[in-house]
Amino acid sequence: QVQLVESGGGLVQPGGSLRLSCAASGGFSRLNVMGWYRQAPGNQRELVATVSSSGTTNYADSVKGRFGISGDKAKNTVYLQMNSLKPEDTAVYYCNLKIGPFEYWGQGTQVTVSS
Repeated sequence: QVQLVESGGGLVQPGGSLRLSCAASGGFSRLNVMGWYRQAPGNQRELVATVSSSGTTNYADSVKGRFGISGDKAKNTVYLQMNSLKPEDTAVYYCNLKIGPFEYWGQGTQVTVSS
């Protein structure tokens, strides 16, 4: 059974930084894509960033140049470094793991950017 456990959310002032972590457990193939999505109240869930097991990254235009995604294969963990945070980044952030046709989600962690 694959499980994703997120940590690192919280309250931060505009311009500040946070780092989210997502640890995956359970037996799964190394050929996968891990990433982060977010959902603000009243909005649909949207892609933030992904990283494949080969190291290829993908970012939403709204976070390019501010957020960085990285993975630690030995720990089955993915990180999202968020810099220069804006109030519009406020959302619940969800970790996502795709393995072939299968998809798994974390429970979500709240990120609030406010002064």
